[in-house]
Amino acid sequence: QLQLVESGGGLVQPGGSLRLSCAASGFTLDYYAIGWFRQAPGKEREGVSCINSIDGSTYYADSVKGRFTISRDNAKNTVYLQMNSLKPEDTAVYYCAAVASFLITTVQAMCVMPPDLYSHAMDSWGKGTLVTVSS
Repeated sequence: QLQLVESGGGLVQPGGSLRLSCAASGFTLDYYAIGWFRQAPGKEREGVSCINSIDGSTYYADSVKGRFTISRDNAKNTVYLQMNSLKPEDTAVYYCAAVASFLITTVQAMCVMPPDLYSHAMDSWGKGTLVTVSS
């Protein structure tokens, strides 16, 4: 019943931009934190940016600070990730995930969670959208 669907991925040149969307259904964003995670081939999944929909607090991984912006539209039940100044190392499958807000102490906790805890903590994952940054 709790579903997330990512969209907006594609091929972009270094320095370009993409806007990813995470549409939620079966639940309202009002009571959830939503995070964007990415996984490159052969690498562990890592947190990129997370937002708590209750108060709008956000967190960004150091690797994307100043380049990515996470936002939400509660009326549309959608979270966005605006990705600017893209680099080849941003190439990955991007996933969004949801956690009930009361289960985390801070939005940072969601994004820095070790991958081996994902299955225990996350209420829902999308299937991912591929972002390829290449010239």
